[in-house]
Amino acid sequence: MKNQEYAIVDIETTGGNATHSKITEIAIIIYNGEQIIDRWESLVNPEKEIPPAIFALTGINNEMVSNAPIFEAISDKVLEMLTDRIFVAHNVNFDYSFVRHELENANLKWTAKKLCTVRAARKIKPGLASYSLGRLCNSLDISLENRHRAGGDADATTLLLSKLLEWDTNGEIEKMIKKSAPDQRLPPNLPPDDFTQLPEKPGVYYFYNEFKKVIYVGKAINLKKRVASHFSGHKITPQRQNFLRDIYAISFEICATELIALILECSEIKHLWPEYNRALKKFEAKFGLFEYEARNGYKYLAVGKIVKNQKCIETFGSIYQATNVLRELAEQFEIDYRFCKYGTGGTEETQYQPTIFDLPEKDSHNEQLENAIEFYIKSRPTYAIIDKGRTQEEISCIYVENGHLYGIGYIPKDITILDLSEAKNHIERYKSNQYLVQLIDSFSQKNPTKLRQ
Repeated sequence: MKNQEYAIVDIETTGGNATHSKITEIAIIIYNGEQIIDRWESLVNPEKEIPPAIFALTGINNEMVSNAPIFEAISDKVLEMLTDRIFVAHNVNFDYSFVRHELENANLKWTAKKLCTVRAARKIKPGLASYSLGRLCNSLDISLENRHRAGGDADATTLLLSKLLEWDTNGEIEKMIKKSAPDQRLPPNLPPDDFTQLPEKPGVYYFYNEFKKVIYVGKAINLKKRVASHFSGHKITPQRQNFLRDIYAISFEICATELIALILECSEIKHLWPEYNRALKKFEAKFGLFEYEARNGYKYLAVGKIVKNQKCIETFGSIYQATNVLRELAEQFEIDYRFCKYGTGGTEETQYQPTIFDLPEKDSHNEQLENAIEFYIKSRPTYAIIDKGRTQEEISCIYVENGHLYGIGYIPKDITILDLSEAKNHIERYKSNQYLVQLIDSFSQKNPTKLRQ
C-alpha cells in the first residue's frame, strides 16, 4: 500500500449534476501514503452563470471566474495528475462523474479506480453520528479550513485519508480499491453487506433512504444481478445522481416466480408510493361500468370515467373495453338501449333520463338489468395458478376470484387441497387492479397447464 499513489480531488460546481452543471474550482493533491508529493488547484471558468445559492455556499462568484481558464485549457494537466493513481474524494462518485464528463468533453479518455472516504470512514470508524466531511473532521479532530472551497476540502480529505490508512488494521482500503470490489460501483452510503447478501433468485428488492423510508421498489429474476445493474455504467443524469446518493440500505423478499415478483412489486409500489418509482404509479384504471337508479325508479348501466373512491361493477383501462362489455350485456339480456349510457359519469344527477312513452315495465326492466350484472360477475373466472415454490417443499399459488386477484401464497407439498377454495387458507390478500388482472390473464393464456379451476 505504501507504493500506491492517491489523487485526492475536490471540486466546486455550479450545480448538482455533471450533465447540466460545470466545475468552477478544482484541487488535486497527490499523496503516496506517507506524504504529499504534489499539489495543484485552480479556479475554472464554467462559461455560465453561478447561481446565487452556490455563491452563498462557496463564496465563488462570476467575477472571480471570469478570467480563469476554461476546463479544456487545464484538461491535460488534470489528466496528467490523475493518470495511474487512485481517485479519492469524499462522496467519490460526485467528483468522479464531473471530472470524467469534463475530460470526455475535451476528447480525453480516462477511467480510474475510486476510493470514497465516506465509505472508508464507515468501515474503519463505524458508529459515528455523521459522515459528512465537516462533521467527520470535527469528530476525528481533523483541521478543516476554508470549507466549501476545493483547496480547503481537498486538504481535509487528505488528512482524513492519512488517518484512515493509519487506523486501517484490517486492510479495508486495500479491499475497496480492487477492481472487483463492490465499493468500486456501490453508492457511497450503502453498506456493502446489504449488496453481498442479495441472492441470485427471483424476488422484490427495496431501497431505503437515511430515514429508513422506502424510495424504490423493483422486481428481478436475479436479485443480485438486477440490483447491480442500478449501480453500473456512467450515466450522470440528475435523477440518477440523486437516486444513488439517497440509497442507504437494501432489503429483499424472495419470490418463487417472476409473475409473483411482478405482482408484489406492483402492490408494494401502490402501497408505499416510493419517490423514485415512476411507471407503475401512472397506471390506473380510468373507466368503469356503473349501475345507478334514476329518480323515476328505473335502473341504468353506464360507462364513464372513474372518480376517486367511486364504486363500480368493473374497472377498465380504456373506454373501448368498457363499452364492448356494456354492449354485449345489453344485447344478451335485451336491455332497452335508452338505459345504457356510454362515456358518461355514474350518478343519476348527471344522466339523461328517457322522457318518451312506451318505456318497458319498470320491475321487469330492473330485474333484467340485475340479471345482467349478476351474470357478468359470476362469469368472471375463479381459478388458481399453481407453480413452483421458493423451496422444494412447497408450491406457489396465485388465487383469482371472480376475475380479480385475491392473493398470493405458498402451500406445503404435504398438504392436499381437495377443493380450490381451501387454497385460500394459505393465501395472503393483495388488492387487485386492472394492471395485475392483465398480467395474470396474459400468463394464464400462455400457461394453461398451470391453472386449477
